Amino acid sequence: MKQRTLLKLAWQSILKNKMRTLLTMLGIVIGVGAVIVMVAVGNGAQSQIAASITSLGTNLIVVSPGSSAQGGVSQGAGTFNRLTTADAVQLKLDGTMLSAVSPVIQTRAVVIGPAGNWRTSINGVSPDYFTIRDWSVTSGDIFDDTDVKAARKIALLGATVAKNLFPGVDAVGAQIQIGHVPFIVSAVLAVKGQNSTGADQDDVILMPYTTAQNRLSGNVRLGQILVSTFSPGDIPAAQAEITDIMRNVHKLGDSPDDFTVRNQTEIAAAATATTSVMSGLLAAIASISLVVGGIGIMNIMLVSVTERTREIGIRMAIGARGSDVLTQFLVESVVMSILGGIGGLIAGYAGSLLLAHFTGWSTAVPASAVLIAVGFSAGVGVFFGYYPARKAAALNPIEALRYE
Repeated sequence: MKQRTLLKLAWQSILKNKMRTLLTMLGIVIGVGAVIVMVAVGNGAQSQIAASITSLGTNLIVVSPGSSAQGGVSQGAGTFNRLTTADAVQLKLDGTMLSAVSPVIQTRAVVIGPAGNWRTSINGVSPDYFTIRDWSVTSGDIFDDTDVKAARKIALLGATVAKNLFPGVDAVGAQIQIGHVPFIVSAVLAVKGQNSTGADQDDVILMPYTTAQNRLSGNVRLGQILVSTFSPGDIPAAQAEITDIMRNVHKLGDSPDDFTVRNQTEIAAAATATTSVMSGLLAAIASISLVVGGIGIMNIMLVSVTERTREIGIRMAIGARGSDVLTQFLVESVVMSILGGIGGLIAGYAGSLLLAHFTGWSTAVPASAVLIAVGFSAGVGVFFGYYPARKAAALNPIEALRYE
């Protein structure tokens, strides 16, 4: 029997019972749609995490305080802080693979501006910080090494701070008060958005680290040192170089490190791995409905074989082979599954758009999901349609003709 004839007969059989066909396909539509939505959510989350990690900086390496121990019990990372500006200076001088180095002094304070008060994070940094974080300004200018040496009282406002203290007004050149110290706004930073933990990166004020030390925090210890390399491939070697320089500066000898060196690749890998596991779990749960849809197809095809027993007998009596009957029923099953898969693909894509619209989540349907959806639905049709098709092909023509 020609393939065109098989497809024509399968299509005619499907159209004979439109409602039953639609109900049969519904299980595949729901299953494929659910998988597409889950994959879109997972893929969107991974893309958002990658964007958030990228926004942290270019080829970023973070040097943070180490841990202390009491009674043989570690007190956790950051409990033993020996980081100073001298460490950052030494890394800048001795690092051969480091393109930029910036100390970071962190504190929080209430800022007073024309529109009221705003409590925010204050980061004392060096000019290299803007290179490391790939952070530009929308107005004004960043400070330079001369400003750092002079400990000038200048501040760069994050977009969130500028919006709350200077709504609808350019803040550059205006005066603000941080604590009890007056500052001149030298620039407004470009929008960075949220990081991977959901924190607002624009809710911050940057200033020379010497100013933050002398005028605000009074702390000689650094919260962290940010470092960037010339290329992503230099990160592993740069981490080893940073470790050697820091150990020499701190004169550790055989003692363990009193600092921690991490890079954003490790952070991204951990976050992406967690998201991938969750996405896989959600997709696996959604796939159960595909199995249920396949069982529905099998049931309907078995009913169809029973209803069309006499028809099968007539066809076999006039020369149709068992393989022709098997192929015909198998084609019907696959056509219903593929149509259900296409319907599920449309429903899943529409569902992911609606989910993104109403929840604000980031969703993305990868091209591979389209091929997987259609291919998997066809596979479901073959798998669950084979037994009914095989049963139809195995009918005895004489008994089939006698069937009432």
